[in-house]
Amino acid sequence: MNAPHQHISVDTLEDRPSPLRIALVTETYPPEINGVAMTLQRLVNSLLQRGHRVQLIRPRQSVELDGDKPQGLNQVLMRGWPVPKYPHLRMGLPSQGELLRLWSEHRPDVVHIATEGPLGWSALKAAKKLKLPVSADFRTQFHAYTEHYKMPWLRKPILAYLRRFHNHCDFTMVPTADMQSELAGWGFERLLVVGRGVDIGHFSASKRCASTRAEWGAAQDDVVIVSVGRLASEKNLRLLVRAREALARTHPTAKWVVVGDGPEKAAFMARMPDAIFTGALRGEDLARVYASADVFAFPSLTETFGNVTLEAMASGLVVVAFDYAAAALAIAHQSNGYLVPVGDENAFVHTLGHAVCTAHAQHDLRRAAQQQAAQWSWSWIAQRVESHWQSLLSGKQAEVEVVR
Repeated sequence: MNAPHQHISVDTLEDRPSPLRIALVTETYPPEINGVAMTLQRLVNSLLQRGHRVQLIRPRQSVELDGDKPQGLNQVLMRGWPVPKYPHLRMGLPSQGELLRLWSEHRPDVVHIATEGPLGWSALKAAKKLKLPVSADFRTQFHAYTEHYKMPWLRKPILAYLRRFHNHCDFTMVPTADMQSELAGWGFERLLVVGRGVDIGHFSASKRCASTRAEWGAAQDDVVIVSVGRLASEKNLRLLVRAREALARTHPTAKWVVVGDGPEKAAFMARMPDAIFTGALRGEDLARVYASADVFAFPSLTETFGNVTLEAMASGLVVVAFDYAAAALAIAHQSNGYLVPVGDENAFVHTLGHAVCTAHAQHDLRRAAQQQAAQWSWSWIAQRVESHWQSLLSGKQAEVEVVR
């Protein structure tokens, strides 16, 4: 089945349980631009819309955005330091004492930890000491990055740390059943599958922009291939370089647009000199770039989910991705996108060439991609998360009653 759920319930006020006080702890959040930050913001906004109160605990960033804060959101900004190789990102410092004081005075119903860094570990210890229910997300396969950074000896220690971290939580939410099975095989416990969503009001084919294409030098009949993501070695960028070289021989008029930033940007630009590098984009700028392209190339093999897949589908693009994570869940091969056997780089290059060759004729496929993406609403995801928290709190109350 290619949908996150079979039945979408009507979300009425009567459906909603009592509002929760949620302490959400994360090392990354907008204005930082990355998949974890952006999806967390979508989840937080959906929780606020459902009437919950969110205490968002994160590192203070070097640049903070001004503007109105959503009602029900209280941001607590902590100390942090720059992440190595990513100076624009901040990592939280150990803060157990501060969190103990904060939660002793303003006790939340549940603590949810989105990242496993020093701030997340401090939050876990503080929550346990105060006997607060605590859940977590598994959002990044840090252990899988070790091969890409030529440090394979770190894989086991990192995996052991992650297992220890998550097994101290009451439960951990993972985005796919495949990830649940993989982590369970490594000894992770109490794993619940909760997918990700996409804002189809924001990402839409209606935002296609002729002037944007003109800036890229793309004529009406030219095909524009877009890639969106962090420019780092774990994103399998060398496969994009290989695909560009192959397509340059067969489709010389195709344009390449690369959205993102990261430590490999300079090297990547040197190997793709004719590509257009936009840097990291957010908001309407990102939505317009998606919609103004034709084909989405996604070569990554280290995703826990890969929300960019859903964003590209919602924008009406022909998506080419490996058959795992979000792509495996949302794409029906040749019906609403193209799936490539995991790790088969030759097949990826060949399939991308086919997608480019037929992109302007794929009206039904594009429409089907948009229809599929529309089923992955953030409101539904928030409702699932909320139900797991309510079950956790009910179980904790039952334990207290038994003790009494």
